[in-house]
Amino acid sequence: MTPSTNSTKTHMININSRSNDSDQPNKPLLQKSPEPSDELSNFQISLKWCALDHSTSLGKFISYFTFILLTLVVPILTSLTLKLPSKDPTSFNKLVQLPESGLAAIAFFTLSAFFRNYGLRQLLFLDGLEEDTFSVRRGYTREVDKAFKCLACILLPSCFLELAHKVIFFTTVKVSLPYMSPSVPLNSIVFVLVLASWLYRTGVFLLVCILFRLTCELQILRFEGLHKFFEGCDSNSKVIFQEHVRIRKQLWVTSHRYRFFIIGCWFTITVSQFAALLLVLASKAEKTFLNSGDLVVCSAVELSGLFLCLMEAARMTHRAQGIVAIATRWHMLLTCSSAAGLDSDKQGKGQSPEANGGCNGESDNDSSDISTSVCPHEPSPFQTRQALVTYLGHNHGGITLFGFALDRGMLHTIFAFEFSLVLWVLSKVVVLS
Repeated sequence: MTPSTNSTKTHMININSRSNDSDQPNKPLLQKSPEPSDELSNFQISLKWCALDHSTSLGKFISYFTFILLTLVVPILTSLTLKLPSKDPTSFNKLVQLPESGLAAIAFFTLSAFFRNYGLRQLLFLDGLEEDTFSVRRGYTREVDKAFKCLACILLPSCFLELAHKVIFFTTVKVSLPYMSPSVPLNSIVFVLVLASWLYRTGVFLLVCILFRLTCELQILRFEGLHKFFEGCDSNSKVIFQEHVRIRKQLWVTSHRYRFFIIGCWFTITVSQFAALLLVLASKAEKTFLNSGDLVVCSAVELSGLFLCLMEAARMTHRAQGIVAIATRWHMLLTCSSAAGLDSDKQGKGQSPEANGGCNGESDNDSSDISTSVCPHEPSPFQTRQALVTYLGHNHGGITLFGFALDRGMLHTIFAFEFSLVLWVLSKVVVLS
């Protein structure tokens, strides 16, 4: 094997190097003109319709005003002005007002921090797509399109159920305000405000869940692209290392951005759901769609959003952890093939006369006369692959919450904890009844 002419030079690995793939055609989501792409325009239109546009001072004022009105004022006003019928004085619908407003507040301030610190392009990692392959960019374009479909699949069915419940509910209750004329249609006004409040709070919460899912899908696509680097014998360990460092950095950024949102939502939903379960099961009143429909619909939406975040994070972490097994298998296959090639070469060649003479006639020579051709500056491919596998084995975490990997094991732990709470609530209900 001919030694390299640059073997005496020190090779430095640039972690922040960028891959040049400008020759690939049709780059979606990466227009450099002032006009945003179609997918980005859809997000911006959605944010404006949800009163979440913080790009201007006027938009920020409208956003905070809408948040205060629909998240705080309308639920409080509704709870104080509604008069339930005497035949059904118990209503479990009030149990969802506090957790709904709490989740909306967590999601709203999370989005406000995102837009204030990052912006929409940086939040969706659109600028970083320049370093990805065409297949990753095309897959991310499909995932952006799927994001709105996923949001519609959760929001539209629950919206229809909520609309049906509110129509039935407001035909049986009466709204009364002091100093208001009886001719004013208060029921219709409050009905519209309550429905708008529910739609706003639910939409803001689900929007952050969709953004988190979209970010995880991008990293999954990148890991699928990274898997292709391990195909064949000409894989470059340096390129694999650089790509993994880039993905690892963005995973850390994603975990840092969404950790308070995930923990806050999980805590709020857990407390509210088990408090509602305890009160509903302990109550001896009749449970109907009229007095419990809002609780059922809102609970389903909240759990859907939470499960969407947890399942996507576990899926992302599973892909990140699986890269170690793929790299180890790749290293093993290349090592075995290299060893087999060396064995065949040794069997095809006999011992040279110089080697035989050295062994028989000059066995008492000084060991300092033996020269070796080992270059300390140029590591062998085996050492490079071994270092890469060791690095991946110590840096295989995906989405983390304060250092704890949000993987399938964490989901099993959360399920065991929630199931234990359910059993505890059921035991308390039996004692109270």
